[in-house]
Amino acid sequence: MKKTLFTGFLLFSLFTLSAQTIESANRSTTGYIKSDGTIENSSRSTVGYIKPDGTIENKNRSTIGYIKSDGTIENQNRSTVGYVKKDGTVENSSRSTLGYIKDDGTVENSSRSTIGYAKGIKKEWAAVVYFFFKLD
Repeated sequence: MKKTLFTGFLLFSLFTLSAQTIESANRSTTGYIKSDGTIENSSRSTVGYIKPDGTIENKNRSTIGYIKSDGTIENQNRSTVGYVKKDGTVENSSRSTLGYIKDDGTVENSSRSTIGYAKGIKKEWAAVVYFFFKLD
């Protein structure tokens, strides 16, 4: 019984900390986002974090922005830099469309050209990586 519980816990732990791949338009891996919000580059070095409360941090744990529950994206000074709508439309602070994040994870620019793939990643998290903050 103990062995079964341990195995179950181990599998659960591996599943919950798994990383989803961030890919470029040509499907090369550019990074990863773990389920705990850790953002890694393609070499698996940590470049940032998205905390459960929506705080976005760089690799040094300095706050660089925020994701609000309504999809508003703010910079470190709490100024709005953009929005992620429920349908995946990504807008800048003036409400001009920057791009789209489709339900299948395809990321498109405002002209509907594919710029990347973020399957299994929250739309707001994908928007942070592709449109709002340069994490490296």
